[in-house]
Amino acid sequence: MPITDLLERNSKLYGEEIALVEINPEIQEEQRVTWKEYELIQPTSSVPYRREITWSVFDEKANRVANMLLGRGIRRGQKVAILLMNCLEWLPIYFGVLKAGAVAVPLNFRYTSDEIDYCLKLADVDVLFFGPEFIGRVEAIVPKISRQMLLFFVGDTCPSFAEDYHRATANCSSVAPKVLIDDEDEAAIYYSSGTTGFPKAILLKHQALIQSARMEAIHHATTHEDVFLCIPPLYHTGAKMHWFGSLFTGSRAVLLKGNTPQAIFEAASSERCTIVWLLVPWCQDILAALDRGDLELEDYHLSQWRLMHIGAQPVPPSLIKHWMRYFPHHKYDTNYGLSESTGPGCVHLGMDHLDKVGAIGVPGYGWKVKIVDEQNALVKQGDVGELCVKGPGVMVCYYHNPEATAEVLENGWLHTGDMARQDEEGFIYLVDRKKDVIISGGENLYPVQIEAFLSAYPKVHDVAVIGLPDHRLGEIAAAIIQLKEGMTCTESEINQYCMDLPRYKRPRKLIFADVPRNPTGKIEKPKLREQYCGVRLVEAQNRS
Repeated sequence: MPITDLLERNSKLYGEEIALVEINPEIQEEQRVTWKEYELIQPTSSVPYRREITWSVFDEKANRVANMLLGRGIRRGQKVAILLMNCLEWLPIYFGVLKAGAVAVPLNFRYTSDEIDYCLKLADVDVLFFGPEFIGRVEAIVPKISRQMLLFFVGDTCPSFAEDYHRATANCSSVAPKVLIDDEDEAAIYYSSGTTGFPKAILLKHQALIQSARMEAIHHATTHEDVFLCIPPLYHTGAKMHWFGSLFTGSRAVLLKGNTPQAIFEAASSERCTIVWLLVPWCQDILAALDRGDLELEDYHLSQWRLMHIGAQPVPPSLIKHWMRYFPHHKYDTNYGLSESTGPGCVHLGMDHLDKVGAIGVPGYGWKVKIVDEQNALVKQGDVGELCVKGPGVMVCYYHNPEATAEVLENGWLHTGDMARQDEEGFIYLVDRKKDVIISGGENLYPVQIEAFLSAYPKVHDVAVIGLPDHRLGEIAAAIIQLKEGMTCTESEINQYCMDLPRYKRPRKLIFADVPRNPTGKIEKPKLREQYCGVRLVEAQNRS
């Protein structure tokens, strides 16, 4: 069945129950209002601190969007882009696009004007919904796109080059349009992270979305009574597909517009959240605040919080051990995936495998995995090879890019580009990205392993290891180390700590600086390579 059926079911079964809550910690007007009450408020320069929407109003809003699009001539398979920060309007617009039989195209809120223009053209977009944060960026490309594209503004004061979303949908029918949608229909285009240039457009079917929803609910034993705290951006498959677990069970979710430790704890406490998905940097910030005494657990109502899970990047085992000292009752899971596999879950640790922290886990619900060598042959158990996955969530293709599609898809298998190994119990350990492997003096160095080791040092807040060119060894490992707030550290301290590493794995250059991460928590290694590869390298002293 298409993913839209779940929304319609929830509207019938749980119509007057709260589906979504939006919390904006930056606004101090602590008002509790429903969506209908909010629409009666005269437009102001800000929105209330807290807004909420029921399942029935959610569905009605999606129907209005769908009928508006159909009334403007948008038909099955046409593309509709969404460029919004997380907000209460985001998901009703997304589902309205799907209900019209169109294809939703979420856009990264960090895109520049040129990147927005590129992605709109690559996906053949006919309609763009955008928020107030993007007026300048969209206005810059209006001369290029306005003639062939409908522009709808989601906010208070609509710019002259767009139409007001609320006015455009206000008088449209709230009844579901009679558009037949099938599992095999195209549903969405998500963009790759774009770490090697402009991003690629990843085409997904309804089948992939419904698989993701069912899988999320199964993996985390989500029930109708759970409350999910969603912090990462909804344009990304990670946040969206984790929220699909709430959609599948008709349970409540909270969209938090902020990621400080205090904001996370306050939202989890006030909304009685039971499931929280965090990224590594946010976990690090929370633990640092607890260690410093800036956060006190007794100040918050957190006993109902049952599951903390992480995805989007490798997780240092030391981080989880530290977390469990504060939250010994928590279940923990890590989720591996790619946008090409409809987000997280094609491999997952499972909530009862704390003894395997460090692994990304076992094949997820409905998935198969294999690890292959350069000739696409299975490697021996324990050997490192490329991780491949196969299941109902594999993308259709890279839209308008058959060459790139052929490079990663083979007989239904998706080649992830991640290097991994499998232990004797079938648990998979991520070693590194294929392109991130450092070859130093003929030895393969896997940055993730070195990063995990350095992350355990008490003074280290975050760390990234990259390869830098070297005239003798080809490459050397360089560690960019971000210290905890208020800490000081010397190279000699780190070098001494690294004596426990095999000699060839010890970083030969140490750089104390911030570690940049993108909105989904991944280390921006291309940015680090660009920044430091031009730096004159001085080989570290010989460490014996």
